[in-house]
Parts: sequence; structure tokens; C-alpha cells
Amino acid sequence: MADRFNNIVDEITEKGAQYCDLYLQSSVAHSVRYEDKKIAELSSVVTEGTGARVVVDGKSFFAHRTGVSSSSVAEALNAALEPSEICGTMYDGGVEKLFEKSVSADKYPVDFLHDIDAELRSRSSAIQQISFRFSQSDKDILIIGPGGLRKGCNRKYTSFVAQIVAEKDGQLQTASERRCMALEPSAFWEGAVAREIANEAFDRAMLMLEAKPCPAGKMNVFLAGEAGGTIIHEACGHGLEADIVEKDSSVFKGQIGQKVASELVTMVDDPTIGGLYGSYEFDDEGTEASPTLLIENGILKGYLTDRLSASLYGYPATGNGRRQSYRKLPIPRMSNTFLLPGAHKSVEEMCDIARNGLYVKKMGGGEVNPTTGDFVFYVAEAYIIKDGKIKEPVKGATLTGNGPEVLKNICTLGGSLVMDPGICGKSGQSVPVTDGQPSMVVKGITVGGREV
Repeated sequence: MADRFNNIVDEITEKGAQYCDLYLQSSVAHSVRYEDKKIAELSSVVTEGTGARVVVDGKSFFAHRTGVSSSSVAEALNAALEPSEICGTMYDGGVEKLFEKSVSADKYPVDFLHDIDAELRSRSSAIQQISFRFSQSDKDILIIGPGGLRKGCNRKYTSFVAQIVAEKDGQLQTASERRCMALEPSAFWEGAVAREIANEAFDRAMLMLEAKPCPAGKMNVFLAGEAGGTIIHEACGHGLEADIVEKDSSVFKGQIGQKVASELVTMVDDPTIGGLYGSYEFDDEGTEASPTLLIENGILKGYLTDRLSASLYGYPATGNGRRQSYRKLPIPRMSNTFLLPGAHKSVEEMCDIARNGLYVKKMGGGEVNPTTGDFVFYVAEAYIIKDGKIKEPVKGATLTGNGPEVLKNICTLGGSLVMDPGICGKSGQSVPVTDGQPSMVVKGITVGGREV
């Protein structure tokens, strides 16, 4: 039956479509939310559906239908074809499923959540709330395209998030920590993963209860590898996605071959690294995954593309066409995006380079304008650096600046590359990604806090 739809896709392209493809998804997802010393929510979602796309003169006509039977595929394809005016033929289907999905699931690991909760509460009376969220998903996809393109795979994801709320003298502090991997639960839970994550969140909440307000001003910032790749991903990475570039929404437009960063900076997007949250064998258009060199020694080398942007704008196809589900069109997205590390340097050496400023151990959320690269990021854990030494912890810090300027103002990179997983939102779609950076010192970032 899949062969028949390959022939139909070829027929549509022969009649004048630039491109045509089908995306079939069958998946099951489970989650557990633990809160207030009990399981607060158990949920399971089974999803089956088909998305059909026809591209004519650079414009995408898209439709989706629930189910992965041949009739569902035909209905989605007919709905996409109708407004395109490329083909008067309506295709019929049948009840045969193009593939089956197993909906079995591992046992929820809920018993030990009670134990971790009790352990943390026994350590401090300041604890006001403890919550955990465990999620797992198992997705089968099948992609049918022209020229006999037919790619199928299974993708598994597992994540665990711990959040701690603590109180002292009427002041509340919230800290969270997470681990997300492209692994099945049995591989994810090897070792004491949950306890490690929960303890990290607990320690940060306790630390921030004792922290003083952060001073404000422009200063050198030492970002630990553990700070995560927030600046790299948000303030720089989105501006290297081809659709944003071509909408005149990126400061990196027209700069391939030009210096856009410190010569210390080499930036890579690589979905082929096993187990990372943003990894895949091929993207959601069936293009084989491969590493993409974005910046090399400060020189911009290229952008991230899907099939459409590569075709429209003449860029190489990088295999970064990603979508949240069969209900969405693929668009250029990051996968695992990171800076290559520099020479190994100790924390003491990095602090000595920063000399005076802020040591950021963990970043929080934030906002960024991809058109300009301007950002405001919240800091979850930070310390004052004075005379090259780490001093007291501080709270309430924000980092304000410009992504391209940060790339230019990196004065040293350490060897401690750390990969930080998360969910990336763009154009109403969310996909798993991983961001990474080595420890680094950046000159002259504006730190928000308390005026001194």
C-alpha cells in the first residue's frame, strides 16, 4: 500500500508540484505528575494521524486527518490538493493501516517518588512544596515522498523534572532541575537519575534562600558549562534558521563568509549524537541527519534548512525540517546545538580571567527578539566574583544584551562542554532540543539586579 502512495506522490510532482509528501504518525505518551505528597495526575495519550503537503510555486498546501489507514491518507492528500489546483484527480483509499503501533507501556515509577519526597523534607523544614513530573513517549513515523522516498523509524523520549519551593522569613524561592533524553525509560533510569535531579533542585532552593540581591551594572560574566546553552540557542541559534533569515528577521542575513563572532567560536548543530533529546536518524521530511557547521572560528558558514527553504533560497539541505506532529508543517529547527569547547581551564582560572563580575552557574528562562538578537534572561543560580575569587551567592539577577555581540565578546572558552535538554517553541510548534556550551567568560554584559 505504501508503494501505491509513492506512485501517487510521483504523479503529483509530474503534474507540476514542486514537492509532495506524506507524514504518518502513530504514538503513545504517558506522564505522571507528583505533587503535595501524592500522585496528582496520570495521563496517557494515543495519537494516530496523517499530514499531506503539496508545494506549488513555493507555496505549501497542507491538510491533516486522524488515522493512518489508506483512507485517512487519501483524505488528507485530497484536501491538500483541492486548493492547489495542481491535479484534478481525487484519490481513494481503504481501511488498511499502513503501520501498527504498540500501545504497551512500562510500569510507572511512582513508588520511589514518595521516598525522594520524604528524604528531601527530612533535610529541611523550609520546604513548602515538592513536585515531580515524569514523561515518556514512543512515536512511530512513516514519511512518503517523491522518487521512492519512504522512511520509517521509532523515536523514544523520556524526561524527569523536579521542582522545589522553599520559604524563609516570608520569602519564597523556587528551583527546578530536569533531565531529558531520547531514550526508553529502562535506559533513562539507569543509576540514581531521579535522586540526582531532585537533590540538585533542593540544593539550589536552599542556597537561594540565603542569597543576597544581585548588584546591577555592566560586568564580566563567567558562564559555567552547567548554565546551559540558553544564550547560544535563543539569542543566536534561531537567527541561523533559514526561514527566519529569509523573512528579514535575522541579523545574520547575508553574512555567510563574514566574521560574526570571536575567533574562539565554532558552533555546530548535530542531530546524530546518540541519546540526546534533539537527536534523530532523519528529519521529519526524510532527509538523513548530519552535523551542520554554522560558525567556524568566528566566520559564519551556513544556515539550518528544511527542503523548502533549501529549494527556495539555494542553500544546502541540512536535514533540519522538523514538526511537532502530523498536524503541523515541517519548518527549519535546531536539534542539538552547541559551541565546541576550548582548552581545559579550572574554575579558578576562569574566575581569574573574569576578575570581577558574576559567575552564573545556572540559567533560567527569558525572552529574545530573533530579528535583533536582543535578549533578557533570568539567572537561577549565581555568585559574585571579586578579585578573581567566587564570593557570596546572589539572587534576582538578569542578563540583558545582544546575541551577536555576546559571540563577539567571548574572551575565553573552557573545556567543560555540558549539554542541556529542553523543549523549543517556534511558530506554534514545540520540539525536543539540546543546547550546549563550554564554560566561557563574556566581557561587558548588562546585569540587572539591585543598584549599588
